[in-house]
Amino acid sequence: MASNSIPHRAARLVGQSLFLLFFVAPIIWILMMSFKEFRDIIAWPPKFLFTPTLDNYRETLVGSRPGQWSDMMRFMLNSIIVSGSAVVMSVLLGVPAAYALARGAIHGRDHIAFTFLSFRFAPELMVILPMFMIYTRTGLYDTYLGLILAHQLICLPMVIWIMMSFFQDIPAELEEAARVDGASVWLTLWAVILPIALPGIASATIIAFIFSWNNLIFGLILSGGATRPVTMGILQAMTFDQIKWGLMAASAMIAAVPGMIGAVFLQRYITRGLTMGAVK
Repeated sequence: MASNSIPHRAARLVGQSLFLLFFVAPIIWILMMSFKEFRDIIAWPPKFLFTPTLDNYRETLVGSRPGQWSDMMRFMLNSIIVSGSAVVMSVLLGVPAAYALARGAIHGRDHIAFTFLSFRFAPELMVILPMFMIYTRTGLYDTYLGLILAHQLICLPMVIWIMMSFFQDIPAELEEAARVDGASVWLTLWAVILPIALPGIASATIIAFIFSWNNLIFGLILSGGATRPVTMGILQAMTFDQIKWGLMAASAMIAAVPGMIGAVFLQRYITRGLTMGAVK
């Protein structure tokens, strides 16, 4: 039995290592590119031993204009405003909606919940052209408000779907006891349910933020020079005559920092939020 378990463990270890390498290798490669000079990036065969440089990060963070923010920092600020505001709006709207769908006697609530979820997995290219025409005619194009509303298609369905699972896991007896004590529906939600559901809110918030932060299509079509997000800022390294691979890699690593920080500190909440629907 022991001799048979050793090859099994070895095979599992090799499989897990290959699986980890598959996901980590691109990040390591981009990180190495961000510290390389252009001649080292395009060298063949690839150079794994090189003299690192901070020029790519310096140009990305500081720029060429003294006393002013670099373009990448403006794009980062735009993404913080849009994604942060979109997530806050989605939580304010999505948590009561999820509670109503989880606890309320609503006819066809499963169909309503699935309709909300369908907004998330529907291709964004289906709605981007009508949204562009509406935005240009209503003055929402290249505005923070327009992008925040567009990002509700990303954030709101995820918040509703994740929070529904959390609310359904909370014993209904707690709400019944609060009702017996005379608490209204809103007071029950605020004073009894939300403190218990805080891990779920944290999970939904960080997952929605990561998806909103990484979105490209809405920023590509619905934003201009004033509200261009960080995903569009990365593409600024592509010029008509060359691709500045070092700047693009440094911009990508800087843009990934907020999501990585959130994922590290809220990892257990993210895992629970992503697996709630699968368990049910």
